[in-house]
Amino acid sequence: MTARWYIVHAYSNFENKVAQSIKDQAAQRGLTELFDEVMVPTEKVVEVRRGRKVDAERKFFPGYVLVKCDLTDEVYHLIKNTPKVTGFLGADKSKPVPIPDAEAERIKGQVAEGVDRPKPSVSFEIGETVLPAGETVLLSLFGADSDPARGDRPSLMFGRGAHY
Repeated sequence: MTARWYIVHAYSNFENKVAQSIKDQAAQRGLTELFDEVMVPTEKVVEVRRGRKVDAERKFFPGYVLVKCDLTDEVYHLIKNTPKVTGFLGADKSKPVPIPDAEAERIKGQVAEGVDRPKPSVSFEIGETVLPAGETVLLSLFGADSDPARGDRPSLMFGRGAHY
């Protein structure tokens, strides 16, 4: 049998622990030759927080771990019984469905691109002062409006408390 890519559903924010746990358990049971790769697809982003650029990592698919393995019964039960794993994506009751190799390569390409060229991510915090592009007036962020028609948008105040 040949190694194929499978998507494992894990608790959110536990993806890295699940990936490490799968690798560790495979080593303990002598099954490492059946696993080609275990990865959590992430990309690097540059965020601006309080006026400083900060490098951070963002997950492409929160709550999911990609595993390339030869899915035997032993491997299936190893993954399924790993703590914080809820199951396989697209699995019927008997056997998980692998994703196409082209899709896995596309995801790996996105990860490689995210590592090579970090994407900017701009976020503001309440109370922070900002200078919009092309403006000469400093604005202070004091909240966010949630309008279903237009989505969430920042509430900015300058001078006498103008509100749009």
